[in-house]
Amino acid sequence: MNLHASYLETGGRKVDRNEIRPEHYTGWVEWAKQQKIGMDFNQTLFAHPKAASGFTLSNYDKNIINFWIDHSILCRKVAEYIGKELKSPCVTNLWAPDGFKDIPVDRRKSRELMKDSLDKIFAEKLNHKYQLDAVESKLFGIGMESCTVGSHEFYLGYAIKNGLLLTLDTGHFHPTEVVSDKISSVLCYLDEILLHVSRPVRWDSDHVVILDDELKAIASEIVRGNFIERVHIGLDFFDASINRVAAWTIGTRCMIKALLIALLEPTDKLREMETSGDYTSRLALLEELKTLPFGAVWDYYCLKNNVPVGMDWLKQVKQYEEKVLSRRK
Repeated sequence: MNLHASYLETGGRKVDRNEIRPEHYTGWVEWAKQQKIGMDFNQTLFAHPKAASGFTLSNYDKNIINFWIDHSILCRKVAEYIGKELKSPCVTNLWAPDGFKDIPVDRRKSRELMKDSLDKIFAEKLNHKYQLDAVESKLFGIGMESCTVGSHEFYLGYAIKNGLLLTLDTGHFHPTEVVSDKISSVLCYLDEILLHVSRPVRWDSDHVVILDDELKAIASEIVRGNFIERVHIGLDFFDASINRVAAWTIGTRCMIKALLIALLEPTDKLREMETSGDYTSRLALLEELKTLPFGAVWDYYCLKNNVPVGMDWLKQVKQYEEKVLSRRK
């Protein structure tokens, strides 16, 4: 479960972003222990008066930069605490909204400020057994249509140079640009990456993940490249037009289905055809695989793990919606 720093629990006391401590997240950690799950953690560099200008870690105001540097450093310490408590590495993913709405004159200055801030944030080396750092790029956004300081190229270089994870968000690139093709490229130079799997209908719209071609391609790249131990798969989507629990369930099950399809593929046979130059057989087998009944394996997998098969899960969600969600204000 991925938690933003802004969801701290303070007992009603005001605690600013540069004052957070591990004790503000003990409730979340205890809940995660009860659920027997791990947690990841994000700095929250938005929805705050000191982010109102659209610039945080590359702000020209040193006081604002230092505020967000302090916040980011403290988040890493919170994540280390979470990782130790849950005995599972906590990935801390840093995304900053910095950018220009109109055409800037000095992009270099902004990126040098960002780099200097990141150098200070990551100066202390933490134990990878408990905490992992990731940096997330974005193509553009509302209010930064002309230049995003933390672009893909900026963070790719920074991650390679400093041994960090690079976060690839499927909604953070050009609408015709796919993340599946980037995985094997960046993993030539990085030890690990973090994925934010979403469904960008109109750029970064974060629609509920479905079993579409790109999702299957992402899973195939992870399996075919033997990257399973090097890719952290995070799901990043929402849809307020449908039941939130159903949205989460559909997206999660689709990601697992995509991985199952990839794992069922006779990859060694396909690779043998490819390396021998037999592209005809490769294409014929790839097309044949599309109609093989992976659904039967999926149903068996669900039965074996004592979770609902087919649409049975929806009945439970509907009951929860009626008994719990409908009574909330």
